Amino acid sequence: MAKLYVNPNVKTGKINAEIYGHFSEHLGRCIYEGLYVGEDSPIPNTNGMRNDVVAALKEMKIPVLRWPGGCFADEYHWEDGIGPKENRKKMINTHWGGVVEDNSFGTHEFMELARQLGCKVYINGNLGSGTVREMSEWVEYMTFQGISPMADLRAKNGHPDPWKVDYFGIGNENWGCGGNMTPEFYANEYRRYQTYVRNYVKINKDDDEETVRKKKIFKIACGPNVDDYKWTDGVMKVAGKYMDGLSLHYYVHPLGWEEKGSATEFDEDEYYLTMYKTVFMDELIRNHGAIMDRYDRKKKVAMIVDEWGSWYTVEPGTEEGFLYQQNTMRDALIAGITLNIFNKHCDRVKMANIAQLVNVLQAVILTEGAKMILTPTYHIFRMYKDHQEAQLVQSSIESEQLPVNRELLLETTREWHREGRPAKKYSVDALSESASVSADGTLTVTLTNLSLDTAYPIDAVIADTKIQSVDAEILTNEVHAHNTFEDPETVVPAPFTDFAVTDQGISFQIPPCSILKFTIHSK
Repeated sequence: MAKLYVNPNVKTGKINAEIYGHFSEHLGRCIYEGLYVGEDSPIPNTNGMRNDVVAALKEMKIPVLRWPGGCFADEYHWEDGIGPKENRKKMINTHWGGVVEDNSFGTHEFMELARQLGCKVYINGNLGSGTVREMSEWVEYMTFQGISPMADLRAKNGHPDPWKVDYFGIGNENWGCGGNMTPEFYANEYRRYQTYVRNYVKINKDDDEETVRKKKIFKIACGPNVDDYKWTDGVMKVAGKYMDGLSLHYYVHPLGWEEKGSATEFDEDEYYLTMYKTVFMDELIRNHGAIMDRYDRKKKVAMIVDEWGSWYTVEPGTEEGFLYQQNTMRDALIAGITLNIFNKHCDRVKMANIAQLVNVLQAVILTEGAKMILTPTYHIFRMYKDHQEAQLVQSSIESEQLPVNRELLLETTREWHREGRPAKKYSVDALSESASVSADGTLTVTLTNLSLDTAYPIDAVIADTKIQSVDAEILTNEVHAHNTFEDPETVVPAPFTDFAVTDQGISFQIPPCSILKFTIHSK
């Protein structure tokens, strides 16, 4: 019997709600059709935003949304997306499908979406093809209250009051689609651009540190792609003291960047390889975090994993540039394992944004006309939402090691690991966990079992706790199972009752291919 240890008395950090953040880009059917259908659409909407999608995202407790990209951000010129829609410029979306972007969804529409969702906003600015003045004026347009050209223009366009911009990214993937820059060049550009991302909100002399943090715009620098540790070192060395956060991008490509692999058709070897690549997130956070620590020992600069998730070959018959893929139990496990990892690194990871919200990559929602379905990944975010703003507590679990096909791993990691370095091991933990305590004392424990055929009996020891009541929920199914528009509830959570409260905690068995959540109230 495996042992799970939880000590609610040892709190090791706060799990920021923003770790459960999301990402929306002008890509495929994420914005248009997915989130925004326009005021004249027969699909029920409020100010153009789909009512069904908004309601589902609110139920999931979405904390923050990143926009407008992604690669799209560094070719986006914000003034094209304001004013009367009939006068807005049209452009070709050169990154994603070569389709016409009519800019009918712009700054005002995004802020309206955030208002309806009740979430914080994360704006990504254009450093790659934009100017310092353009970025500076966008911030002024959104946040300045008073007399100024941009504030007057905002009022003319129907919004006299300023908005709150919580997070602002200065460029995106500037090592690639955002300009193919070197880390030193980007770091110097970042220093220049961020100077003009001004905080127009008044800071009072008696404001405490937390109040000041909430008032100011949180500035995020472009961080590394996967394990580009030289980028992290170069940017932190030159610009570390000018940033609040540094991004990290990592996608799980089961078979590598070129082939990627199917979202729904995969064998056992490919599945375990996918899980191996999923837990690589832990190594990335540790290694990049160690570099950040050299320049920032007090951890004032947050790690922002603002693009993560699975990336497969697009669904047959769909546009290559739209990145539309299905979502199975395998993706639910990717989400559950990764969120457990983020929770455990909450001392450094302060925000993460899965890619992407609707109809793109590891989406939580898929739409088809007026129809909408919730994916297995959606259900994980809803199940895990009680971790938001809770205190991470000490926990660990004993786990069997499951073998990974060595030949397939080496074949698909030549491009995945920089400089072709060999893997450290050829196995993956069957079990993962994280635990947190909310302000009212409720203990939340989330566990994953990625084994395809083995259920593990677990004896959970919960230190110094007299249990009053326990509720549990499980998401489990055959690993290829997924929801469709014809059968939208193939994979849905269910109550879990197969456990017993013991003198020391809880005894239970976690089924194969499952994610389990316990909500524990103590006396």
